[in-house]
Amino acid sequence: MGTEIDLIVGLGNPGPEYQTTRHNAGFWFVDLLAREHGGHFSGARKLKGEAAEVRIAGRRIRLLKPMTFMNLSGESVQAAVSYYKIPVEHVLVAYDELDLPPGRVQLKFDGGTAGHNGAGSVAEHLGPKFWRLRLGVGHPRDAQTAARKEVIDHVLERATSEDEEQILESIRASVAALPVMLELGAERAKNKLHTRTAPAPAADGKETE
Repeated sequence: MGTEIDLIVGLGNPGPEYQTTRHNAGFWFVDLLAREHGGHFSGARKLKGEAAEVRIAGRRIRLLKPMTFMNLSGESVQAAVSYYKIPVEHVLVAYDELDLPPGRVQLKFDGGTAGHNGAGSVAEHLGPKFWRLRLGVGHPRDAQTAARKEVIDHVLERATSEDEEQILESIRASVAALPVMLELGAERAKNKLHTRTAPAPAADGKETE
């Protein structure tokens, strides 16, 4: 049995200066979904964001990019849930994850937000009972040249070309896994995503899960 998803949210920051930063991986995910499935984002003032509509596996799905900046993402998601009358359990939120290396991705339901301000804002407005797609971007402690960097600098910078390609590959894999989730269920999609060939380990030989 498939998993019901009616709204997919990609988290990020608006504006060209943020477009290529690690923190916008969630935007990259929904942008690719729209391109692959014929959707077109347009401004939706009442939702405090940009919205699109696609059909995936025969199901109508709304896509949302909050334009509130990351820390206030929940305001936009709450507006969309209320406007479209979507159960919180049918919401999937995609965002960058420091605790996963570039190329890794995790699909999960409920739980904490690991300090991610955007996901935390969504949980504050909706409660924790929504789906999360955590897109690994790595932690600054794993980078040879940036061991002491502040996390905020890390996520608001562009990744190295190698790391960026790993992130983009994980996003492509996630887009490909979404019909599996809708048609066959989240466990099948998790198996597809979580058992992908792991990216090369970090320079210190360690890898986080």
